[in-house]
Amino acid sequence: MLKRLSGIIEQLRSGGLHRSVASGRSPRQPFFSRLRAKYDAANTTLDNIKHWSRADGLSASAANSPDVRRTLRNRSRYEVANNSYARGITLTLANDVVGTGPRLQMLTADDAANRFVEAEFFAWCEAVGLAEKLRTMRLSRVADGESFGLLTSNEQLDTPVNLDLRLLEADQIASPTLMPDTRRYLDGIQFDADGNPVAYDVLKNHPGDGFFVLDDEYDTVPSVDVVHYFRCDRPGQIRGIPDITPALPLFAQLRRFTLAVLAAAETAAEFAGILYTDAPANGEADAAEPFEPIELEKRMLLTMPGGWKMAQMKSEQPSTTYAEFKKEILNEIARCLNMPFNVAAGNSSGYNYASGRLDHQTYFKSIRVEQSQFARVVLDRILHAWLREAILIEGYLPNSLRTLDSTFEHQWFWDGHEHVDPAKEANAQKIRLASHTTTLAIEFARQGRDWETELKQRAKEIALMRNLGLTIESKTDSSSEPEVTEDHAEDAEPQTVGAELCRICLSSPKRIWTGR
Repeated sequence: MLKRLSGIIEQLRSGGLHRSVASGRSPRQPFFSRLRAKYDAANTTLDNIKHWSRADGLSASAANSPDVRRTLRNRSRYEVANNSYARGITLTLANDVVGTGPRLQMLTADDAANRFVEAEFFAWCEAVGLAEKLRTMRLSRVADGESFGLLTSNEQLDTPVNLDLRLLEADQIASPTLMPDTRRYLDGIQFDADGNPVAYDVLKNHPGDGFFVLDDEYDTVPSVDVVHYFRCDRPGQIRGIPDITPALPLFAQLRRFTLAVLAAAETAAEFAGILYTDAPANGEADAAEPFEPIELEKRMLLTMPGGWKMAQMKSEQPSTTYAEFKKEILNEIARCLNMPFNVAAGNSSGYNYASGRLDHQTYFKSIRVEQSQFARVVLDRILHAWLREAILIEGYLPNSLRTLDSTFEHQWFWDGHEHVDPAKEANAQKIRLASHTTTLAIEFARQGRDWETELKQRAKEIALMRNLGLTIESKTDSSSEPEVTEDHAEDAEPQTVGAELCRICLSSPKRIWTGR
């Protein structure tokens, strides 16, 4: 307080008051009324000092050091390998992101060249098993935090282009022994002055192999031949950490709680019965040896010692809160992956129609974001490498794609997500097309299909039906179309709505279901 007062007096003596008037401060406003803002989260108290004791100011590269990432990788791999929920969550995420694999659509001005490249690239993807490798990369990002792909040449491929994608684990991209890290070289990756990766050091043998030695050999691979797939959470981050890092302690809690409940239930079930007496100590009851086991025979009538009674051990486990605890833990685990509980648990029994759709909207949006990153980081790199090699093959690609100004415009199609109510989705799609708020290209893209291919196929079918004399369904008037509405029926249980629909269809086939 004395220091504060002395500071105010010094400011008054040195003409601080006149400067405050010149700067816009009122001379009547005292200095000690100056506002000092505070944040509750910035205060350190006896109650929160332990909670914030692990907070640090490390950079992204220092926080994700090789030792830290190695520990996180080993623990996440252990949980995925031994926890059925962790395994199911990672497999579901990989299947939803990659599906059966992306499909290429070329957008150049030459339609014939587009169809040729699409067919040849699809054949190459099938030959190298690209879809399986992409799913493995997504699985690796969940458990390892990152995945590496090496663009190499494989002479065993039965395709004109011998390009291949060889996957590498994050352990093999590391700094060789005794090589110090600098600003231009960090954790096995060399950078230029602008921070762009230039080359990667790839260990020839995995550090986990039995024959790995500390001074093992390595190859320096140019960055143009390496695909590095990870999620960057902080500026300056160059290596990834497992996606399930925040959930690793929760997986351990879930397994410990399950084992504890099981042990308690087994302990209660192992005792056929116990002897007890209501008599006080040293009362009128026959002597019985405490904790002495008694051999019992099946289906026999027994007599107890005088003053003693027999009762079975009352089982208290699993308690009524066991299922609720597992649900909350799984919900928290799945949140770090933007996955709803019913997808993570594989159980939608507690959901109604509206709740299920609402939760899936956030999940599908996250899937689209991941697919966009996959297309930019992995697929575009692979396509450009494939086109570079294809151009070198004389007479392989059409001439329109062999010019210097070729842009190779393209897009990727992914598997669509099935709607839980196809009738409502079809009606909504019809309304969007009628009101010109969408296009056939957008609607087919939602299903992961090429609109041009589908329309050509539909034209062939209609032409063949006419040649065979088959009747083509004509447009029905609006009165005969089923009315699909979003009403309170969504709040009902899905099983009830489905059973009612089946009952109506079986009892009156001509009746129109309106959902009311």
